[in-house]
Amino acid sequence: MTEKQPATTTEQHPDATVADVIVERLGDWSVDRVFGYSGDGVNGILEALKRTDGAIEFVQARHEENAAFMAVGQAKYAGGAGVVTSTQGPGAVHLLNGLYDAKLDRVPVVAIIGQQNRSVLGSGYMQEIDLRTLFADVGAQFITEVTTPGQVPMAIDRAFRTALDSRSPAVVIVPHDVQSAPAPELPHKHGIVTTSEEFATPLVHPSDTQLQSAAEVLNAGERIALLVGKGASMARDQVEAIADRLGAAIVTSLLGKPYVDEARPNAAGVMGHLGTTASAGVLTECDTLLIVGSNDPWTEFYPKPGQARAVQIDISAAHIANRYPVEVGLIGEASGTLTALLDLVDDKSDAEWAARVREHVSDWHRVSDERAAVPMEPINPEAAVRALSPHVPEDAQIAVDVGSVVYWYARQLHLPTDVPAHVSGTLASMGCSIPYGIAAKLAYSERPVIVLSGDGGMQMTGLAELVTVAARWESWADPRFVIAILNNRDLAEVSWEQRENEGMARFRQTQALPDVRYSEYANLLGLDGERVTDPDELDAAWQRGLSADRPFVLDIVTDPATPLVPPLAQASAKLDSMRTALESESGELGERARQLLEEYVRIEQGE
Repeated sequence: MTEKQPATTTEQHPDATVADVIVERLGDWSVDRVFGYSGDGVNGILEALKRTDGAIEFVQARHEENAAFMAVGQAKYAGGAGVVTSTQGPGAVHLLNGLYDAKLDRVPVVAIIGQQNRSVLGSGYMQEIDLRTLFADVGAQFITEVTTPGQVPMAIDRAFRTALDSRSPAVVIVPHDVQSAPAPELPHKHGIVTTSEEFATPLVHPSDTQLQSAAEVLNAGERIALLVGKGASMARDQVEAIADRLGAAIVTSLLGKPYVDEARPNAAGVMGHLGTTASAGVLTECDTLLIVGSNDPWTEFYPKPGQARAVQIDISAAHIANRYPVEVGLIGEASGTLTALLDLVDDKSDAEWAARVREHVSDWHRVSDERAAVPMEPINPEAAVRALSPHVPEDAQIAVDVGSVVYWYARQLHLPTDVPAHVSGTLASMGCSIPYGIAAKLAYSERPVIVLSGDGGMQMTGLAELVTVAARWESWADPRFVIAILNNRDLAEVSWEQRENEGMARFRQTQALPDVRYSEYANLLGLDGERVTDPDELDAAWQRGLSADRPFVLDIVTDPATPLVPPLAQASAKLDSMRTALESESGELGERARQLLEEYVRIEQGE
């Protein structure tokens, strides 16, 4: 049977332009929306999108940075490659933060960026920037500037294939005059590269010899811990099975948190500075570490080098032994590799270590319970996030911002199985949450979205993108879009970093934030919301937000003195620095922070 050859845009529309070819190619790659902000440098592409009559939706953000975050969110929540477009000059510069988020979290994004006409390049023309240099690092896996119409199909195809294969941004720069040129004919001759919209994910599997070597290391271990990252997103069952067989603790990276059931008695929670006491305990005591799909950079919170023998599973060879000395590296997809490994490892489920792991986890549950119950002025942020857990719908999607809010997400929010939750994990960029949430909602408008943000992230980008939410929500199948702002009027994470790392008192002029009435602003936009100042109202407020008939902003007023304390089993030396800094802080806030710090230490030590 002869395969049907797709008709070219030129054959279908004799007056078609290069921009039409670009947009048609996007459709061939199953792109259903493009995020961006308009500008003269991409007028041709925008006009071509218009001619699709909505087959490919243009999603207008309030800022190109947020559009790039939305493209990252599209890839994180829906899979495939997100697509963002912007004009040259300032529009292109604004894309960088979101594209670096994609690069560092290994997310495929294709950026299509306009440029001035070829005839003026090099003249210092208005908004002329050397885009190849600007994007050389963030688009290191693929960046090209289209200089002739015949390049376009190949450039788009290679951008998508490279983005999907390398899980990174790919950048295509298209000068304005190229966009408006007639759609090219592609004769079969020298100098013309003909490509197609095809990508196949490779099935990578380690050899039997490597698997046997890994099993020997694991079988020799007596105190085994798993460190599970987002690379295990499709291997939940296999992770749990091998952990149970080995009597092992399951620790997750921040990005791996959604892929492990934290109600399990061997689930020790998130690792790192924002992690749990249980994760710190098992990583301090383990003699063997199995890393599954994680490249978490918090290296000081791993076992000390030499303490634990290590096996690592990762689809990327470049990640093997990247964060910790590894004895056996298994290059392969997590689920298949774990399934093969499961048949080779000994049953240690009744070993003493398994009981010790359960003790660590049980004690962490006590610590998290008691910390959430500490009275604060007016609301304990740990209690605010903890109160959400029983109300999270089973089909929810969650977006988390960066700052102190991510600590309380990591430690206090229990996610139902298969509820995705995403954060700017490695770049750790404030302002990601509402753009992520918008992308999640556009991908699956029938599912409720919950956004967790601090007031820093909200003031940085969130207030602007509330306008986008207000402009779009009436078209959503399910209008529920709850934005919770933990409003402590402080850049709290940086305040505590100053105290911990520098021994410096909080610098109020740099850390204090204006007290914005977020729910009232939402009301001005036609949305719903309320300010919460009473901890007894948290449950009811979450219920109201998740049953509202429109997006709902919860302005939860929390205590800026709440300590951001790392697990003391791994970072007890940090306490002296914090105490020294707080001794030099005058005023009621400093005094309350001192008292709460000692209360948090007392709780962790079980006194």
